[in-house]
Amino acid sequence: MTPSHTYEVFLKADGKSEFRHVGALGAADNEMALMLARECYCRRGEGEQIWVVRRDDIAIADSAVTEPNRHKGHRQNDGKLVAEHRRQLREGS
Repeated sequence: MTPSHTYEVFLKADGKSEFRHVGALGAADNEMALMLARECYCRRGEGEQIWVVRRDDIAIADSAVTEPNRHKGHRQNDGKLVAEHRRQLREGS
């Protein structure tokens, strides 16, 4: 029996839309994974392009990798400071 690998499946609908994760499946190789993904996830023309990625090949970052970027509020601009500044300029404060 051929060993089976788990593949994550991503679809892209059309044009400039992004790829989205639609599920996972087991297959012996990349070719079989693409064929199964087409049959399972594109039966009604839901996708224009398919990506299959072996789960073993996905690099997963732990929280130590993302921690340095968690507390950088200065990178999030909701516009409140600018709006307040403009309000003060209009009011002559």
